This record gives sequence, structure tokens and C-alpha cells, in this order.
Amino acid sequence: MSDFPRFPSDFHWGVATSAFQIEGSTGADGRQPSIWDSFTARPGAIRDGHTADVTCDHYRRYGEDVELLSRLGVDTYRFSIAWPRVISANGQVNSSGLDFYDRLVDALTAADIAPMPTLFHWDLPQSLQDAGGWRNRDTASRFADYTAAAVDRIGDRVDTWITLNEPFEHMALGHALGLHAPGETLMLDALPVAHHQLLAHGLAVSALRAAGAPAVLLTNSYSPAEPATDGEADQMAAAIYDTLHRRLFTDPVLLGRYPDLSAFGVDTDFVHDGDLALISAPLDGLGVNYYNPTRLAAAPEDAPLPFEMVPIDGVPHTDFDWPVIPDGLTRTLVGLRDTYGDQLPPLWITENGCSYGTGPDASGRVADIERIDYLDAHIRAVATAIDAGVDVRGYLVWTLTDNFEWAEGYHQRFGLVHFDVDSGERTPKDSFAYYRDLIADQRQ
Repeated sequence: MSDFPRFPSDFHWGVATSAFQIEGSTGADGRQPSIWDSFTARPGAIRDGHTADVTCDHYRRYGEDVELLSRLGVDTYRFSIAWPRVISANGQVNSSGLDFYDRLVDALTAADIAPMPTLFHWDLPQSLQDAGGWRNRDTASRFADYTAAAVDRIGDRVDTWITLNEPFEHMALGHALGLHAPGETLMLDALPVAHHQLLAHGLAVSALRAAGAPAVLLTNSYSPAEPATDGEADQMAAAIYDTLHRRLFTDPVLLGRYPDLSAFGVDTDFVHDGDLALISAPLDGLGVNYYNPTRLAAAPEDAPLPFEMVPIDGVPHTDFDWPVIPDGLTRTLVGLRDTYGDQLPPLWITENGCSYGTGPDASGRVADIERIDYLDAHIRAVATAIDAGVDVRGYLVWTLTDNFEWAEGYHQRFGLVHFDVDSGERTPKDSFAYYRDLIADQRQ
């Protein structure tokens, strides 16, 4: 890799996963149901009726997965803690559920891999959903209680915490469009869900700081909003989408204020005095999840949203039909720096990856050249941003193993390791070897 850009010597390399997608053991050791357990039980909600009852069986086979991480050579592992494992339906701490994360963190630290837990990766306890879920302001307080329990148990071995993962997607896909759990179709009336998640983030930051957590991040998804044409209407549609996707979840955190939401025609009485001061507590980093840009056009007059997404043609697409545009990652990072200036903390690429269904050939090899090309181009895009002066501290591939890909079940495969759904067998792909060798080369 002699032609590959050199990253700073203290740059972090890792992978990311989430609890519901890999753990399985959904009824073990006092875990209560989550909204995703309920959603997967709905007929037609998940492609081909797949469930995450077993998935990668990480709950029982975490030792094998830590060994894979060690072989890969990463120094950072971002995983999520399952809120329904840690807190019982009556609100009490479930020590048996915390025991699992104790074991996992011990295994990681023994392998010299820094644990980077995410506290909320979409698996809200069903008991809280029954009480109103993220439309209920009290859920933010319950999140703070859960955070305190988690940091009390494993905080002595964790340097960096992430509060929320992709609150935009959880609001939009889960509460506006009904495509993800909890399956609500509130459209723009889902905006209180955004605020209550951000309030939960702010309360969690306070709980983590009180417990002495060295570093706290928030992870947002970012997708450059591109107008379909140079026309004024399409440009306005792109600006409105950018407000909803990027600024709604970044401005309050970094600037202490919401962007102008008048285009959405909703009352913001869900914002109470003092909320923004909590939400804008200083962070030690901002997580960036990037997959592709979004192209927007003006919506028809009677449309429920003031924009319309249109395909991006003329570029390769993944098996998920997502356009492959590495330059969008550079533009995302530089754009955050240019927009937020001194208010922007250091950045982490907390997710970047692609779905390709390449499986083992007759010899057992998984020659996923498309994923290698994707990762190579996107890691170079990060290097370009660093060269432009953006402070990026780490890059985490999504994901370690193929797993339960939400509403797509097991049909979309993002892993560096092939996972056989029937046998549970794990087979490192060629992309695993590529990333392993890149990391080793960067450390020379």
C-alpha cells in the first residue's frame, strides 16, 4: 500500500456493530422486549419474516467475535448496549443483563481493544413505548437513569461513550414513515421525537460527566443534500431536507439553537426552557455516519413532505441500491468544519460501509472486491478531508459480521466477515484481509 495516504500516528481504526442486529438471545437473563421485537412480530414488517431471535448469537459467542477483532488489528470497537437488557420493565436495574457487557468489556480490554459503547441504537424497551415512547418527554429522563446504571457498571474501563445513534433515522424511519420500529406514520408530527431524543442525549451527557466519563460523543448520520436541478424549487427542496436531516440534529447540540423550522408548519411547544442548555453541553467528539448523498426535487403540490427524493444515476450502486459516492464523505466532513467552525469538536467516522451479497465460493473464499474498492475509496476520502484541515480522529467500518439488517432481515450484507444464517459460521472475507493489512501498514 505504498501509494496509500498516511494517517496521523494516533488515528484510530475500528469497526462498529449494534446490539439488536447481532446479539440474539432476546429472552435471556431478564431481557425485556424492545420495540424491534414487537415490530419484527408484525406480519409483513420484515422482509421474508426474518427475526433477530438468534441472528449472530453474539450474546453467547462474543469471545469468537473479539478474537476476530483481534485478528483484524483494530484498536477500537463500537458496539451498543441493549437498553432492554439493562433495565427491567418495572424500571429496576437488571444486573444479569449488565453482566454480559461486563464480560464483553473485559474481553476487549484484555485484547487491547478500546470499547466504545453506544447507549441507544434504536432498541427502545417496549414498556417505555407503551407509555408513549419518544413522544413522551419522560422517556428522556428514563434514558438518563439507564445511562447512570450502565456507566456505574463498566465506566471504569470505558474512555469514550456515544449517547445516541442516528436520531434522524430513528425519527424518520420509525416514527414518520413507519418503515422501522415502532412503525408509526406521524410524518412531520414526529418532530417531538427528535427533540426528546436530543433531550435524552443532554441528560445522558450530564450523567456521564457526573460519573467521570473521560469522553462523550453523539453520532449523527450525514448525507449531503443535492438539488436535482439548478432550479429554485429544487434548491429550496434540498435546503429544507438539509434542515431536517443535518441541522435539526446538529445545530441544537453545537450552537444551542434550532434552525428555522417554519417550513414544516409545526408547533415547537415541546421545547421547554432550559432544554437547549442541556442539549448543547460541550462534547468531546461528533460521530459521523456516512453512506451516500441524497438528491432532492420539489415535491408535488399535494405531497405530505416539502421535498421528494430522486435517484442518483450514473454512478455504481450497492446491493442496497445506494449510490457509491466517496467524494460525498469528504464534502460532509469539510462542510461540517465550514458550517460550525470553532464549535465543531473532533470528528469520528463512526459508520461507513456497504452491502454486497458476495458469498463463499467452492473453496470457501469470499472475494468481495466491490467492498474493498468501496472502503479504499472512502478511506482515501477521509484522508483528503484531513489534508484540508478537518480534525478526524478515527474511522470505523460498518460492520464486523453480516447481520440482521433491520427491515431487510438477512438480505443485506455489510460485514467484513461472512455470516451463515443457518450454521452461524463466520468466514472472514477478502475485505477483512484488506482492512487488516491497511491497519498494519498504517502502524509501521
